[in-house]
Amino acid sequence: MEFVKRFFRHVWMSPIQVRRCFPQTTLDAIKQAVAAGEKTHRGQVRFVVEAELTTGQLWADLGSRQRAIDVFSMLRVWDTEENNGVLVYVLLADHKVEIVADRGIHREVGEERWRAICKEIELRYRKGDFLGGSVIGIDKISAELAHAFPARGGEKNEQPDQPVVM
Repeated sequence: MEFVKRFFRHVWMSPIQVRRCFPQTTLDAIKQAVAAGEKTHRGQVRFVVEAELTTGQLWADLGSRQRAIDVFSMLRVWDTEENNGVLVYVLLADHKVEIVADRGIHREVGEERWRAICKEIELRYRKGDFLGGSVIGIDKISAELAHAFPARGGEKNEQPDQPVVM
């Protein structure tokens, strides 16, 4: 029964719903938050919104965490000089947020803190505050990165700041 509910949540998800939750103004604000945060640390933050999974992914029982890890790899977020890339992955149809961090930052922050940030973002999203939830989440991730990888000045931007809508 749960599979059927999840299947229909994904089938009914549309680009219109994604644009309603993440209009261009929200995507621009996310880009600005990532860029501002990266001035305070040497980490690299990517933000991805995926509307839904394919039927094949659903049949394979692919969860949001595994898909986030796949996207982390696909976008090469791991490909940073200091192993400090962080992916914020939103699977809109499942109402899930996942943070995948490269080993350099993950060992500094830990799974419990990443989950707490995800929960805070998800809480805002449930209230319909996609802009606020996204920016607050990025700010909290940036604070963790600033603690572990403070800016030294002159850092290069190894990953695009623009959010990706899949």
